[in-house]
Amino acid sequence: MDPSLAKLVITSASTYNCSEEMLTIVSMLSVPPVFYRPKERLEESDAAREKFFVHDSDHLTLLTVYQQWAANGKKDGWCVKHFLHPKALRRAQEIRNQIADIMTSNKMSLTSCGYDLDIVRECICSGYYHQAAKRRGLGEYVNLRTSVAVQLHPTSALYNSGDPPDYVVYHELILTSKEYMSCVTAVDAHWLADLGGVFYSVKEKGISGGQRRELEYSKRVELELGIQRDRERQRLVEEREKGAGRVLEERAHAPVAIKKAVVKSSAVVKPVIKGRRR
Repeated sequence: MDPSLAKLVITSASTYNCSEEMLTIVSMLSVPPVFYRPKERLEESDAAREKFFVHDSDHLTLLTVYQQWAANGKKDGWCVKHFLHPKALRRAQEIRNQIADIMTSNKMSLTSCGYDLDIVRECICSGYYHQAAKRRGLGEYVNLRTSVAVQLHPTSALYNSGDPPDYVVYHELILTSKEYMSCVTAVDAHWLADLGGVFYSVKEKGISGGQRRELEYSKRVELELGIQRDRERQRLVEEREKGAGRVLEERAHAPVAIKKAVVKSSAVVKPVIKGRRR
């Protein structure tokens, strides 16, 4: 198994408590591509693929494919309908079972994070932090370690997203006329910064120690600025949400207040007149 994939399995159990999800992702990455695109049905197959997209992660897209396959009885007919290779999915299941058996024999926990998929993305970042890239333009990124330009692959779930993420990690590079990132996941700058102790210790070839320190410092500053921008964006979003909440609350209470005022002003208090005794 690839060292990065092995690390994902270990940390998913020891740190992130998402080993059930990570087992599936690692197994899907260990088999040939599960999607197929027949030349005579390209548009149809692409539309079928997009139904599985998780728009900030190709890794989570693979997880979704496997879960949907299992939920639909693991039938070949379902695979054909959705342009998936049934043999690749069955092989992924075999690998998943093998890894699960190894984990159980080593007393590693098999736990699920449920619907909190941000935990899965953070775990993915821990395995691929050395293969991180920063956005430089629409669909174009720069490798944080080598400064080489890399691209989102057209088949990626992130390729046509309206708001491409600032930072991503990838499984591997595909070298053609350009360098394309394969299997990409959006990550938080905070996560990369937390891994800085190891991330920035990588030595660059052909540069002096002083140049390397300067390069590492500039990368740190770049990440920290990214973190500050993220925090500022989050603050603005929270302020907008609070402002919208106050407006809605005022609107909700306004009719009640008016109604109460009308009732109070129109109420007539009649004096109680006691009858005379004869």
